[in-house]
Amino acid sequence: MSVKPLILGVLNTTPDSFSDGGEHLDLDTAVARVDRMIAEGADVIDVGGESTRPFADPVPIEVELARTVPVVEAIADRCRVSIDTRHAEVARAAVAAGATLINDVSASLWDVAADTGAGWIAMHMRGNPQTMQDRPEYDDVVDEVLAFLTDRAETARSAGVGEIWIDPGFGFGKDLGHNLALLAATPRFVATGFPVVVATSRKSSLGRLIAESDGAEEPAPLEERLVGSIATATYAMVRGARMVRAHDIAATWQAATVVAASAATRDDEKAI
Repeated sequence: MSVKPLILGVLNTTPDSFSDGGEHLDLDTAVARVDRMIAEGADVIDVGGESTRPFADPVPIEVELARTVPVVEAIADRCRVSIDTRHAEVARAAVAAGATLINDVSASLWDVAADTGAGWIAMHMRGNPQTMQDRPEYDDVVDEVLAFLTDRAETARSAGVGEIWIDPGFGFGKDLGHNLALLAATPRFVATGFPVVVATSRKSSLGRLIAESDGAEEPAPLEERLVGSIATATYAMVRGARMVRAHDIAATWQAATVVAASAATRDDEKAI
């Protein structure tokens, strides 16, 4: 029987994240959102206190700590919690508060994971949020991202990290063509042996693709990106991704359930 891909539910406790910024600044509101995501099928909740959308300004460490640690403490007995950060101090504090997974957009915090025993997601980002979308260029985006993530994952394994995931970093220093090439190359990332996380949910590339399909000049707004989000997540899961990061939990859960059932049917047919 095939294992259903996991769903990493997004909870941004920020005023300026591209999708849900400003919606979960209050602790009670954040916890209520977590309870809804769990009820809809989220396996892990990803708490972030600094927006890493393109051109976002950095946030002082004390602000990021104040936004995330109380939420982690409040929900750690409800579900598995991931801390979405690029700062070691925040990662350590969140793990002390109950997080067991570090979603590291800088792919540099393997030593924190090794020291604390937390799992670690290494994500590829070209530059930083303020510079990453300033004309990103690659000779071969798949080869370069794959080599980077494999190197970081192997380094983490040598440092003693027991649970390592890799994430190609859709939208983090990539244009539309780069993102599509990385999505198509999901099997190459899976072939590394490290479980793969894919995070395309509501990304601006989907807005541009939808606009092209409709003949529109402006990218489709966030509320019109659900179909694209589910389509790309489903493609990635069918191609072997073990976890998808999502804003729309119920729809993603249904897609993951169908993918798992279809894979189980294929496995049964092979066994006959």
